[in-house]
Amino acid sequence: MTGRLVIVGAGQAGFALAAKLRALKDDRPITILGSEPVLPYQRPPLSKKYLLGEMSFDRLLFRPEAWYGENDVEIRLSTPVEAIDRPNHLVRLFDGSEIAYETLVIATGATPRKLPAAIGGALDGVFTVRDKADADRLATVMKPGHRLLIVGGGYIGLEAAAVARKLGLEVTLIEMADRILARVAARETADAIRKIHEGEGVVILEGTGLTRLIGDEVRVKAAELSDGRVIDADMVIVGIGVTPNDQLAADAGLEVQNGIVVDGFGRTTDPQIYAAGDCVVQDWKGQSVRLESVQNAVDQAEAIAAVLAGGSAPYDPKPWFWSDQYDVKLQIAGFNLGYDRTVVRPGAREGSLSIWYFHGKDFIAVDAINDAKAYVTGKKLLELGKPVDPALISDPELDLKSLLA
Repeated sequence: MTGRLVIVGAGQAGFALAAKLRALKDDRPITILGSEPVLPYQRPPLSKKYLLGEMSFDRLLFRPEAWYGENDVEIRLSTPVEAIDRPNHLVRLFDGSEIAYETLVIATGATPRKLPAAIGGALDGVFTVRDKADADRLATVMKPGHRLLIVGGGYIGLEAAAVARKLGLEVTLIEMADRILARVAARETADAIRKIHEGEGVVILEGTGLTRLIGDEVRVKAAELSDGRVIDADMVIVGIGVTPNDQLAADAGLEVQNGIVVDGFGRTTDPQIYAAGDCVVQDWKGQSVRLESVQNAVDQAEAIAAVLAGGSAPYDPKPWFWSDQYDVKLQIAGFNLGYDRTVVRPGAREGSLSIWYFHGKDFIAVDAINDAKAYVTGKKLLELGKPVDPALISDPELDLKSLLA
């Protein structure tokens, strides 16, 4: 191939696509367009080890700068894209210049939802966490003794709470739903995670929303909650989900449904344009879903690279996720969408356990809390498509490895 591949987005998916193509000995010209001023890097450690000062930024880079030149991959930083000109196969940049493409991949990721300005979302001291600039801003204010309010009891909010407590902040977390992790995990998982955080001194208020933030016309000072109470807050971290960055695709006339719609090969409604990562809507067992994870971004990008290099295999998502909080590792295999039964299994170590999800008789996912054996076994069972008897899982004497025989 000699036609240029242009990748819009320099995150996990964009980099993985370029790296996989070069690993497959595909020598077409590649240009990556990144909106940030830094080389592509790992995002998960930003809000953990990087923010804690335990990992320098250069260790987060996927590859050093020299790799791009050595592999004939052009990377343009601080280069946001304004529009896609599909009829002429051009990408128009905000500086007015254009880049021609034969194939285009959109890997623009997602943007954290913000609080409305009308309730104080624009006050200084209100943060979201997504990129290096966010982490750098947070690092300047996350100081011992500061009072932090976290809005949202999903994984982002809980991970932020763990880091903040380790840094010595006073932390209150509010969740509008009746429990934390309501949209992504079973009650049993939520109960275990809540207990861990409360043991570390986090105040968790479930069934509690935010009415407004109160400031001194500039900076946040307090928060009025939905139950009427007012609590002091020196800073606020907002973790209420993300919005897929699909406007570029929508403006270009591609099909968008809360994400860029792609087929099993990552193609959009324009056969010359593909999309990968958090900005994408894809089929999962007959349902349209967005799989927001590093693993999906990498696997989907690499599957597209294989297709571009001449392969013909569709992408078959095999989801897995993880979350690090304090010294607790939560590992998740599968996707619990539509579960109607859970089985809780104690682990071999104190405090370890796993929660197994079923839809009817089908095993669909497992949450493993400090239980690597349960995670590895569950992940393998899902990959093999082997049936699992819930009664066996509930037997603490069962050797999980026997399920793989």
